[in-house]
Amino acid sequence: MVSTNDMRPGQSILIDNTLFLILDYQHVKPGKGKAFVKTKLRNLNDGGVVDKTFRADENVQQAFIDKQTFQYLYKDGSDFIFMNKDTYDQIKLGEDIIQDRYLLMNENQDITIQMYNNNPIDILLPTTVHLKVIKAEPAVKGDSVTSTNKIITCETGLEISVPLFIKEGEVIKEDTKNSSYITRVWLKILELFVLKRCLIKN
Repeated sequence: MVSTNDMRPGQSILIDNTLFLILDYQHVKPGKGKAFVKTKLRNLNDGGVVDKTFRADENVQQAFIDKQTFQYLYKDGSDFIFMNKDTYDQIKLGEDIIQDRYLLMNENQDITIQMYNNNPIDILLPTTVHLKVIKAEPAVKGDSVTSTNKIITCETGLEISVPLFIKEGEVIKEDTKNSSYITRVWLKILELFVLKRCLIKN
């Protein structure tokens, strides 16, 4: 059990046998009356977000979540196949857990899977991801007058707004929290250049 006074964002609790993740927490002490705790919770079964108020010093059941690193292998129909990097065991997660986050997942990418009682309940993406641009309309002279961005399509199907200079075949870095463009990844271009030079020398 944990006191509501000690709850913090990121903790998981059980309410009526339903698992919730604490997204936001606020301890309120009014001028008159007893203190209380306002929280914003995400239902880890259906993904819904609810607001709930607790009495100060009220005890709730804390749930301990195990986090394991898996490698995302591939998509099989509506299932996503992952491999435990320590045991090599494979598991499949459905669209109910992955939702639209597959648009930010590359094959062979490391993904953290949250487990409760050995059952997967959610995934945690890395803070950033590198994706290849597979469709980008070329910038036309005069576009910068009306707009500084354009919509491109990445290898996973994700469509996002990027600067006009981004071209097909380039790799970009994206923020997984809000699916936004961060920068063009010059490292990939440099790696290809070095590899080409090595092949020429050999």
